[in-house]
Amino acid sequence: MKPAEIESFFATLQAANPHPETELEYTTPFELLTAVLLSAQATDVGVNKATRKLFPVANTPQAILDLGIEGLSEYIKTIGLYKSKAKHLMETCRMLLEQHGGEVPRTREALEALPGVGRKTANVVLNVAFGEHTMAVDTHIFRVGNRTGLAPGKTPLAVELKLLKRVPPHYMQHAHHWLILHGRYICQARKPRCWECSVAPWCHFKPKTPPPA
Repeated sequence: MKPAEIESFFATLQAANPHPETELEYTTPFELLTAVLLSAQATDVGVNKATRKLFPVANTPQAILDLGIEGLSEYIKTIGLYKSKAKHLMETCRMLLEQHGGEVPRTREALEALPGVGRKTANVVLNVAFGEHTMAVDTHIFRVGNRTGLAPGKTPLAVELKLLKRVPPHYMQHAHHWLILHGRYICQARKPRCWECSVAPWCHFKPKTPPPA
């Protein structure tokens, strides 16, 4: 995409949804970190069902530790890979208390040092909780970046770095959410809903099938 096309692409997404938000439910940076950690290879809907029961009981690092691994597992056992996630979350809570005074750190290096927290999770926390201009590339953003021509790349990191260069600064705060929602509901993996797509005029993808009658 050319710069003018990218400007129109994001202006259209912004007009349709001026204040996009993550579909994960949270009220504090720690709740967000927990929800994102639990969301790997799981749906936001599934994570929200679990955290709606977990957070009223334990929504701080100390409270999670007080549950113990078995107690925590009972709350998140409906989520995929819950055993490893419970272990990572417990270790993360311990590190937050020992190294960060129980607070979620605001640097990428400190976040990525936490068990179970990779670059994507760190980017989500930095962007959503702290307003940093980061780009968390999940499967949806990876697909949209490549399919549309917005930011083609062979790896999530390549797409991320290209998006950081190409997305105009005035859209960066919310660009991550617009692209995720677009990939989740319109630019879907198997059957992109091109006939419903508001940014189709600037997309380089040519649908192989006509819209349903």
